[in-house]
Amino acid sequence: MQLLKFEFKRPQQFAALLLLCFVGQCLWVVNRQTISEIDYQYARCGREMWERPSPLPGYFTTCGNIHDGTLAYRVAGLPLTLQFLARRSLDKLRKPENREFTGEDASTTPWEMRHQFSYVLLLLRLPFIGFGVWLGGGLWWVSRRLFGDAGGLFALALYCFSPPIIAACVTPNNEILAAWGLYGVVYTAIGVAHAMQGPRRKWRPRVALLAIALGLTACAHLAAAFLGVALAFVLMMYLAEGRRGAVLQVMTIACAGALGVMIASYAFQLSAFEFVFRSAAARLWISFDALRRFAASLTTAAEATAALVALVFYAAQRRSRYFGNTVPLVIFVLLAVLVTTGTNGRPALWALPFLLTFVGGVFADLFETRQRRVFAALAIALAVTQAAVSLAALHLMS
Repeated sequence: MQLLKFEFKRPQQFAALLLLCFVGQCLWVVNRQTISEIDYQYARCGREMWERPSPLPGYFTTCGNIHDGTLAYRVAGLPLTLQFLARRSLDKLRKPENREFTGEDASTTPWEMRHQFSYVLLLLRLPFIGFGVWLGGGLWWVSRRLFGDAGGLFALALYCFSPPIIAACVTPNNEILAAWGLYGVVYTAIGVAHAMQGPRRKWRPRVALLAIALGLTACAHLAAAFLGVALAFVLMMYLAEGRRGAVLQVMTIACAGALGVMIASYAFQLSAFEFVFRSAAARLWISFDALRRFAASLTTAAEATAALVALVFYAAQRRSRYFGNTVPLVIFVLLAVLVTTGTNGRPALWALPFLLTFVGGVFADLFETRQRRVFAALAIALAVTQAAVSLAALHLMS
């Protein structure tokens, strides 16, 4: 089958099935959750960002200055705002005495939201589940293009049954958005560097995409955006042979576009936007605690085992030590040992897609050796084990 030149053959069908399993796990957890005060905060602040930003100078919403990223609030509030606009439009078709909304705006208090909106908890989480699916699809697409079908599907299988990823998708937060953005920034930058070997007309759409990815990453977490800028610059300087003089221009345009996206996320209120540069959102430090927890946790045991096997064979096999495998490994090590000290942040979660890309690449190399059947059986066993552990851990997330 082909839809707009998109093939939906066996590899795509397997990938879609895995992503469907991922969505099913997320919805299972959401169905057993209850609305918390944090949910109401994201709903209230997010709706205010879309509908009526605070007119007070220096304050974007009644929640005060947002220092942990506006994107999660906007993503959480958008479905509720759309539902409110749709219901208010339909309400105008009723007789005045039968209308639900008596004023121009619905209240954002918990009581009013509970009675004027339907499926509040599900609507708050659906966008984050969508970004999780988007990140998984991006991981599969990158891994498949670099390493083939087997490597891409193995990486996606570990991703779709990863409890840290599922947990990040079933509650409003900026972490899954920052992971999505940073992964997109890195591989978009690599795509821009390759495009720079061709005519300039092919640069423009990719540079625009890089600017948007950087901007949305910055809206999710400023530290992730700074890391993305540094990684993009280094990778482009390495890959853009003969065009390195243009890399600085490309990065300047991308950063300027990202700044525009950030200002737009604050509804062009410069007084509120200035707080970003006075907060401590970009402060980072080094810690190995997250890495130790990942290696020691039962919920990530299969992922950690796959990573250990991949690392051993990466060190032992020269054929595995190439650019496509080395880049995600280096980025994972860099991110996994970082912690944010100025605001809530989980760089270890941002690092996980890069680790799975590395694992998929090395195992793809192992599938081409004489012992391919042994390694294929090992990969299947690890994927099944991770799936079993994930399903057993679902009740802990609800």
